[in-house]
Amino acid sequence: MAEQPVFTHAWHDLLPGFSQQVTPQPLLSARLLWHNSELADQLGLAENLFNYNGPAGVWGGEALLPGMLPVAQAYSGHQFGVWAGQLGDGRGLLLGEQQLDDGQQFEWHLKGAGLTPYSRMGDGRAVIRSTVRECLASEAMHHLGIPTTRALSMVISETPVYREQTEKGAMMMRLAQSHVRFGHFEHFYYRREPENVRRLAEYVMTRHWPHLQDESEQDKWRLWFEDVVARTARLIAQWQCTGFSHGVMNTDNMSILGLTIDYGPWGFMDDYQPGFICNHSDYQGRYSFENQPGVGLWNLQRLAQALSSFISAETLNTVLDTYGQHLQQAWASQMRAKLGFTHVRPEDNALLAELFSLMTREGSDYTRTFRLLSHTETGTALSPLRDEFIDRAAFDSWFARYRQRLQMEPLDDAERQKRMQSVNPAVVLRNWLAQRAIETAEQGDAGEMHRLLAVLRDPFSDRADDYVKRPPDWGRRLEVSCSS
Repeated sequence: MAEQPVFTHAWHDLLPGFSQQVTPQPLLSARLLWHNSELADQLGLAENLFNYNGPAGVWGGEALLPGMLPVAQAYSGHQFGVWAGQLGDGRGLLLGEQQLDDGQQFEWHLKGAGLTPYSRMGDGRAVIRSTVRECLASEAMHHLGIPTTRALSMVISETPVYREQTEKGAMMMRLAQSHVRFGHFEHFYYRREPENVRRLAEYVMTRHWPHLQDESEQDKWRLWFEDVVARTARLIAQWQCTGFSHGVMNTDNMSILGLTIDYGPWGFMDDYQPGFICNHSDYQGRYSFENQPGVGLWNLQRLAQALSSFISAETLNTVLDTYGQHLQQAWASQMRAKLGFTHVRPEDNALLAELFSLMTREGSDYTRTFRLLSHTETGTALSPLRDEFIDRAAFDSWFARYRQRLQMEPLDDAERQKRMQSVNPAVVLRNWLAQRAIETAEQGDAGEMHRLLAVLRDPFSDRADDYVKRPPDWGRRLEVSCSS
């Protein structure tokens, strides 16, 4: 039987001075709009914690569960390549850590909980629009198998919040094994507090890399940084293979555990454009789709600088040099799986490059292209993908060589198709789909949000409805900025 969870507050207890205690500021006429029943079951939460007909409770900052001690974490970061100084939790509070019976641990973080000492010029609030987007995106990524924070609940209210226009305030409960970012380490490095950088690293390693505790001091630090680099590389390889753009890869938005964190102006590509910019505020295209791998390395270099007081420059540089190899290996392995190849052949790179060239010229839909490709039968030149291309002759030429390549594989069509369809989603969270859920949520109706989440939890199954279609004209014109 599910019981009310009990929380600890290790961040506050073990790292004094790394955060400040803050009381959540409830919203006006707040009510629970949605909760993640799947995640709630995993956490062993009792159903009666989620009251849709009464006060918002812990989900709206009106109450705390046993052991919770809300704090705003201090961190800094580079934003769009420029040192921005102190940042910190400006609208979110770490409420505490829940320990599960299986040893897993999750931090509960309430986003949109009001002003903190780190709010700077902000109001400490979140709006329904951005909250729906983060809830949907984090769950979509999880079910695509991409490491991410999770969304547990969403509260809406009548509190006015002023962005480009007046909107209604909202809160979400975000969960992660850790909310530590590269910017946490930068914060103390630039304050010339190397001992606090070390304390933070030891705290993180003890909790999330306990297997390193028996290593020698020198090996422990090297192995830890090696894993951070590898996790980051693998995460970005997954983004690239899925056509996902984060939009704001500032160092304060980079997870030390290699999680996708801080969903703002994210976007899954519709038309394949290597230079795709999902963030309308990214005027220089720093965080374009094709730039994400390079930005990942740049951010790791900033982290390495922050660790340089107790890890040698030689070690840091040697480890950073492995980033490209980790990224390439992960990307190549995933792309081979998307193409249905189980082993490497010399012509594979050329085949993929030519496909991307065709897709770029024609603005082919990224998700649909690979999904339709997964239905290929080697015994016929007919393909459901052919109708997606205007230049049929160019496609036919490419497809003939692709079929020849598949015929070198040991798998029969049925097994290969099954494997390809398990890695090429039929559904991703396109911005226009999120927008439909936002518009109904702003009217207090979570119906479309529930329907869309049900689809996103089964992304690798074929469908015949509009969730798998290319966006309508109005959906192509959507613009998303950092305020999203």
